Amino acid sequence: MSGREKTRERWQEFPMLNPKIRKVTVNVSVGKSGEPLERAERIIEQLTSQKPVRRKAKKTIRDFGITKGEPISCVVTLRKERAHEFLSKALQAVDNKIPEENFDDTGNFSFGIREHIEIPGIKYVPELGILGMDISVSLGRAGYRVKERRKGKATIGKKHLLTSEEAIAYTEETLGVEVVKSVE
Repeated sequence: MSGREKTRERWQEFPMLNPKIRKVTVNVSVGKSGEPLERAERIIEQLTSQKPVRRKAKKTIRDFGITKGEPISCVVTLRKERAHEFLSKALQAVDNKIPEENFDDTGNFSFGIREHIEIPGIKYVPELGILGMDISVSLGRAGYRVKERRKGKATIGKKHLLTSEEAIAYTEETLGVEVVKSVE
C-alpha cells in the first residue's frame, strides 16, 4: 500500500483530518497606478465576480518608477464555493498540471497564469488587454481557526498540521490535478 493510500484511509477513519480549501488568493501586479491598474481591476472582477482590493508599494524603486505608497497591484480573496469554482477554471488554464515544487511544507500551493484569456469562458476584450496573474491556494483542516481567532488564540498541534504530501494527495484526488515530479 502506497503512502497516499494510507493517507486516504486515515482521512476515512478520522474525518477531522480531511483537508479543505481555506482560501484562494488571486493577485495581479501591474507595477503602475492609474489606467493599467483600473483595467486589471476590471479583469479580476470579471473573472471572480468580486471587487478587488488595491495593494500599495512598500518601498520606492526609482529604476521602475515606483514610489512608496503608490497602488501597484490588486488582490481578491475567494472562499468556499467561489474559491472552488474559480480554482476549477484556473487549473484548466495550466492543463491541470502543477509542479511538485509549487507546494510548501504547510500544505499550500501557488501557480501562475501567463494570460488571463487562457481561462475557459473568458473572451479577449481589446480595451482591457491581456494580464497574467498569481494564484495562491491555502489548504487547511477543521480546527485551524484556533490560530487566527481573536479570543482564545492557540497553536495547532504538530500531528494536526497539514504536510505537503497530504496536500498533494488532496489536490490530485479532489481537484483532479496531476502533480508533476521535479527532475533533478
